[in-house]
Amino acid sequence: MSVSARLSLQRAALPVSSPRRRGSSHGYEHAWVPAFAGTTGPVLIAKRERKRSARVWLFDLDDTLHNAGRASMPGIHAAIGEYVQRELALTSDEAHALRRRYWLRYGATLLGLVRHHGIDAAHFLHHTHLLPGLEERVHGHPHDLAALRRLRGRKIILTNAPRAYAERVLGALGIARCFDGLIAIEDMHMFGHLRPKPDARMLRRLVAHLRVPPSRCVLVEDTLVHQKAARRVGMQTVWMQRWMRETVAAQGGEVRHSMRPAYVDRRVRRLGELLR
Repeated sequence: MSVSARLSLQRAALPVSSPRRRGSSHGYEHAWVPAFAGTTGPVLIAKRERKRSARVWLFDLDDTLHNAGRASMPGIHAAIGEYVQRELALTSDEAHALRRRYWLRYGATLLGLVRHHGIDAAHFLHHTHLLPGLEERVHGHPHDLAALRRLRGRKIILTNAPRAYAERVLGALGIARCFDGLIAIEDMHMFGHLRPKPDARMLRRLVAHLRVPPSRCVLVEDTLVHQKAARRVGMQTVWMQRWMRETVAAQGGEVRHSMRPAYVDRRVRRLGELLR
């Protein structure tokens, strides 16, 4: 059987997400509506109207709300490597080099695989985020989670992770009800192409859809390149550093936590600082 035929059969077997209604297992009490004109994915947003002056908090998920370096990143990185080797018939070294090249060029391995190899994004996301036992490893800081519940304004998850994974993490943390919306990578299609963070076009479309000035949106992130894009469209930016040291060290890297690039408004080690 050809690779394309096998992919088609496997994709057909994937579960199809349906809109969650009031009283769902994750506790969202909102309406499903299309996110951006020209997209196919649904996005969860609040029913009630908010004033244009209300602040909108856009929270990243991994290494912002929980310690992904412990819970999920090792498994995801291993699964991506195995996926690339299997689907493209590459050696481990070849797969690693290809992943790094696409990461540096596009900001995500997935975008390079879709563009140059015809890999189906849903198939990739499903098989690289299975992560058995994820819920037992998810760990957030209790003070951060308490601060989220007290934080005023509209709160939305904006993550490059797939929806099923994000819902598992939020469920394990017990904070799904803190958020007015979940925007996952499946929702970031524009004109037939995935446009995940740090794509400024996607961020501009998001702001337009939320019907608030960009200056009223605050991106809370651990990834600087995403914050740079957010500032370019006029958003405020907060660099979350609680989990960074452990994650970067595990990857053999180094980050100067004391620095604050011009496009970062605030550096925080705990979400409680957002209440000030």
